[in-house]
Amino acid sequence: MNRTALQGIRVADFSWLWAGSYATGLLALMGAEVIKIESMTAVDQTRVMSFTIGKAFEGVESSYVFNAINLNKLSVKLNLKKPQAIDLAKRIVQVSDIVAENMRPGTMERLGLGYNVLRAVKPDIIMLSSSAFGGKGPQRAYGGYAPSFACASGLANLTGYRDRTPNPMTGSTDLMAAITGAFSLIMALNYKQKTGLGQYIDLSSVESQAILAGDAIMDYLMNGRVQYRDGNRDRIMAPHNCYRCRGDDKWVSIAISAPEEWNSFCEILGNPLWTRDGKFADAYERWKHQEELDKLVTAWTINYTHYEVTDMLQKAGVAAMPSLSNEEIVNDPHFKHRGVTTTVEHPVMGKVVVFGVPWQFSKTPAKITKAAPVMGESNDYVFRELLGLPSDEISRLVDEEVIH
Repeated sequence: MNRTALQGIRVADFSWLWAGSYATGLLALMGAEVIKIESMTAVDQTRVMSFTIGKAFEGVESSYVFNAINLNKLSVKLNLKKPQAIDLAKRIVQVSDIVAENMRPGTMERLGLGYNVLRAVKPDIIMLSSSAFGGKGPQRAYGGYAPSFACASGLANLTGYRDRTPNPMTGSTDLMAAITGAFSLIMALNYKQKTGLGQYIDLSSVESQAILAGDAIMDYLMNGRVQYRDGNRDRIMAPHNCYRCRGDDKWVSIAISAPEEWNSFCEILGNPLWTRDGKFADAYERWKHQEELDKLVTAWTINYTHYEVTDMLQKAGVAAMPSLSNEEIVNDPHFKHRGVTTTVEHPVMGKVVVFGVPWQFSKTPAKITKAAPVMGESNDYVFRELLGLPSDEISRLVDEEVIH
């Protein structure tokens, strides 16, 4: 049987919400043993509410949002307001390779779990601290959620339509920060494998977004130009937009980048007179007159479904793709063939559809082995087997709400 990429790696996971939990969740998909350290005294908000749709869940075990980003994890209850819980958390770190957290800077230090303390407990520990603006600088104390990451990074002002407000992209920016966090941890593991040294990773979610706007930043620094959102249009290509098709709110994206594609496109349309107008004679002219061009293209696409337009244009070598609704995405044959979603059996919610593993590894396949954990489901394994606590001590700690 093939090993998983991170088999044998253990993570002490103090993270919550999306930006932290999805980072460690990706490691869990690659085979790391991720122990989520949580408590009924400070419940992970994704266990009780979905910020994206404003829905509250019944109890702490019924959140499909929490389930989606915490697959394969273990869970222990530790009330970090209690000194004995801090001691137990240190003992978990002592048998771990990675510590991950995304609390506001300074919180772990106030708890007595800062990097310097944990490094004394485990000298080669790798620690990821993910926050909105990073652990240093004048904005370190600012809290933040996904929309503020997008706005402060500049991405929101580059995303959306010119005549509308910036698009903060809601929770997707949390996931971008989480992917950056997961990548940094894998790089740290690689470094440790070569040197035997751990390290501290101070990740700013805002900076992890800003690097995605590198071309806009360089354009300003080198040319003094401030880029602005422009919907689906391109700075070079035209036609390049999302065009209305037949049906209720149906659209297709079309992108033409070369003269051959334009000629093929015109043939599909039946070479109407307007295609030979001097305003559309070359790529630059088409780009200058794209307002008029988009109306003419729409006058053709509106007669067909988004699937029909896609089929005609793709066969002619022109880039086109339907803009799919959620229902269309889930039922798309290619989507199904790639195994983008799968089903897990949750002990409380039953069968739940979740996104599958986002990559395919040939030698170390990543996989989903279980649903997200019920809170505290791994207490016995962690406290009894890993830490060697006797049963009577565990019972006492439960009674004293240390394990809570």
